[in-house]
Amino acid sequence: MADAPTFAVVGHPNRGKSSVVATLSQNDSIAIAMEPGTTRDSHAYPLKVDDEVLYTLIDTPGFQRPRKVLAWLEAHSASASDRPDTVRAFFLQHRDDPHFHDECELLRPILEDNAGIIYVVDGSVPYSPANEAEMTILQWTGRPSLALINAIGADDHSAAWENALGQYFRIVRRFNAVTAPFAQHLGLLRGFGQLESRWESRLNSAADHLKQQREQRQLQSAELVSRALSDMMQLRVSGSPGTDSTGEQARQRLQQKWLDAQRRRERQLRQSIERLYLHHRVQRHENELYWENEDLFSEHSRLLWGVSRKQLATAGFGAGALGGVGIDALTFGSSLGAGALVGGVLGAAGSYFYAGRLAKWSLGPLQQGQRELRYGPVTDLQFGYVILGRALNHWFQVSHRNHAGRGPLQLEQAGSHWLAGLSKDDQRQLQGLLQRLSKGTTDGRRQAHWVGVINRAMDAFSEWRQTRDDA
Repeated sequence: MADAPTFAVVGHPNRGKSSVVATLSQNDSIAIAMEPGTTRDSHAYPLKVDDEVLYTLIDTPGFQRPRKVLAWLEAHSASASDRPDTVRAFFLQHRDDPHFHDECELLRPILEDNAGIIYVVDGSVPYSPANEAEMTILQWTGRPSLALINAIGADDHSAAWENALGQYFRIVRRFNAVTAPFAQHLGLLRGFGQLESRWESRLNSAADHLKQQREQRQLQSAELVSRALSDMMQLRVSGSPGTDSTGEQARQRLQQKWLDAQRRRERQLRQSIERLYLHHRVQRHENELYWENEDLFSEHSRLLWGVSRKQLATAGFGAGALGGVGIDALTFGSSLGAGALVGGVLGAAGSYFYAGRLAKWSLGPLQQGQRELRYGPVTDLQFGYVILGRALNHWFQVSHRNHAGRGPLQLEQAGSHWLAGLSKDDQRQLQGLLQRLSKGTTDGRRQAHWVGVINRAMDAFSEWRQTRDDA
């Protein structure tokens, strides 16, 4: 995208400028600190999609001496017509003066790169006339500008800010860089486009690109979840019982090996999804996802994300019935529905029978007088729902996490089950997938179909979570 718009993000120190840049550039490497003066030089952060720059945000130092700067400008300006030239004269005269380093550094992209201005204020602190000097200086540059009210603390003084900012800026928006939903990001970009006519089509196009990128990322996440689900449901480990331990010890050792492998595979899935959404620093918070007694195999996980035996039996009947319909089709209907009935009974019975067992024990062929002991694949279908529920919860939080967020991910407890939002047909499809995986009867030929089922499960999970969060 040629001549992508550039915006200088400016304001008072420690008012959330870097947070706004981090979220809108999808860059979690930007330093966000509570101490004033963390940003001393301007840094450009382009947002790219497929190596194409959609727009660039420039993080700048905060105003340090705005009243002195304004006093200089007023002393050297003869009329309103020369104000932009007066600001430029100040910059040229003081750009090497350490006394006005921060002011010159924040003015540099505005004057040298013709950047638009995004003025950020903290809506949780009261408006002060001291801010008028900052706003007046920016107004004198003559560049298109917009103001954002980014409430950092609990108090809300946004209404007073809106009244004041509206006198200096054409567009004023409320935007919490940490919690703003994705739809607000897109609305803000379209608002930037209203600042200058030549930016409008480019920023509307950028918003469309980001929306498509988000849809694509969800589909890619569905594929990652699908592959992880397949790997974990079909995992089998093997080993020799040996001669230095009892059979029970060998079983415990092999089962632990299987559980460790499952946990590693879940961690791999989470890291892949975090990389997909450009959250490279969430990895250091990963321990938060495995707090005590809250890991993949805890009873709480099963209660939280698993399904009841009754649900398994009901869904199993449906999935089995789908198989039975296939029998009817093969006999051109001559079975008069008997295929569907038999398939349904087998599906329900199979779910009930295996619901209390995690994985299958078996022995390999006799070799050198000893049989290989094997553990896996998964026979308890509830395990599949636990994997999927945890994966969707993690995906939801990562995909809705703004890049200004620095706190650990929280896996809140759920009061009801997300599966209720999935259509009956997709519930049966999902149950059918888990049954196939546990039996090892699925292959890559229907991968696209299963990815579609999980993608719809993501939609249902998102709707369930947002409804619950709004309640």
